[in-house]
Amino acid sequence: MAAAEDESALRPLSGIDDLLAPFYAAEKPAWRWRVGTEAEKFGVHSDGRPADFATDIRAVLDHLETNHGWFPQREWEGGEVISLVRGAANITLEPGAQLELSGAPLDTIHQTCIEFRGHVAELQAIGEALDLRWLGLGFHPLATQTDLPWVPKLRYAVMREYLPTRGSMALDMMRRTCTVQANLDFSDADDAFEKLRIGLRLQAVVTAMFANGPWYEGEASGERSRRALVWRHMDPDRSGVLPELWDGPASYERYVEWALDVPMFLVKRGGELHAAARPEGSGHVTFREFLEHGFAGFRATRADWNNHVNSLFPEARLKNTLEMRGADGQTSATLCALPALWKGLLYEDEARRKAAALASRVTPEGLEAARADIPAQALEATLEGRAVQEWAGELLEIAEGGLQRLGHLDSQGRDERHFLAPIRALLEKGHTPADDVLARAGQNADVAAILAAAAF
Repeated sequence: MAAAEDESALRPLSGIDDLLAPFYAAEKPAWRWRVGTEAEKFGVHSDGRPADFATDIRAVLDHLETNHGWFPQREWEGGEVISLVRGAANITLEPGAQLELSGAPLDTIHQTCIEFRGHVAELQAIGEALDLRWLGLGFHPLATQTDLPWVPKLRYAVMREYLPTRGSMALDMMRRTCTVQANLDFSDADDAFEKLRIGLRLQAVVTAMFANGPWYEGEASGERSRRALVWRHMDPDRSGVLPELWDGPASYERYVEWALDVPMFLVKRGGELHAAARPEGSGHVTFREFLEHGFAGFRATRADWNNHVNSLFPEARLKNTLEMRGADGQTSATLCALPALWKGLLYEDEARRKAAALASRVTPEGLEAARADIPAQALEATLEGRAVQEWAGELLEIAEGGLQRLGHLDSQGRDERHFLAPIRALLEKGHTPADDVLARAGQNADVAAILAAAAF
């Protein structure tokens, strides 16, 4: 079946109010706030070869559909199956066939981890049959660009051509990186902007805490997070920390104004796509130009706007949820710590006040200097004259306090702080997940050692 599309999303937009409407529609009172978690992973064979889309990933999707109640989704009637849906959860594919679980919005991190464990169990049988292993890392430890497939999703073809003109590591971002992402709710524009600003200012600290990309094409690179390095060589129009939004009024209009002036990737109509390139060859049109003047005979619709907002990649992104996007992919040991951290920081009033006060000490200049050092140095880098490890310790303490006061218990009487324990243990040693997987793989690790150390 093709992905269903609301007919109202296909009607031409009438103005700025139509662009603001999705943000207002997403507002929820605090008692309805949930956390959704997205977790990407690499599929590889036991000899280190990456999973192929045409054989391996198709077989994985078929297995999940046939045996586990997932429903196939296509971009257009007759197109390839490129995602699956079951209830409020989705399985999607990144450009290099990285497999992502976009989990349902859930009340507690206890539920998130149950969902994650079920996902892993579903993948195990088909993984054994296909000789596939799943790796929880931020950067592919073995593959070169030429080793990897291209997933046949329409926008990926345009991204493949456009993004390398805007950043030297764009193709690595698309095909050789993975993340774990937390998606949070907001109650109004003030609430959304406070969370967005905390996320943008402190995301680099979280990147360092969860740094987990130490290998490059089979060799230890000397970096803790190759993914963090890649994101510093991406399209500056649509990525980064948006310092222009850090201060001043809190309003959806300000985020929309920024998004309007970012060049578009494409206009999609059914199974046809039209790259949004200006005829004279001077780059791509912005959404503002599309909204005001049309493009290639098309008028802008809400579906176009939704596609455009999804093509923006700042470190914290505002959509119908607020997405915290700075962490590397993780193994099961630390994966649930990421959504637990952000829930503890932003869903409890006292913790959020403390997080906002901590974030207020970060300047754009200080943050950019730290972001340049974090890929290699991680916790040993300096932010505003202070070791990132110290920032991380304070941030973790705030989150632990928030989770304790929220008091969401599992069947054993544990609150959600216990999901932070693995990161706490690493942090107290000055270590990141990258240091942990390097130690487990050993010096001069071969393919088998890397796969064992980084198993999802």
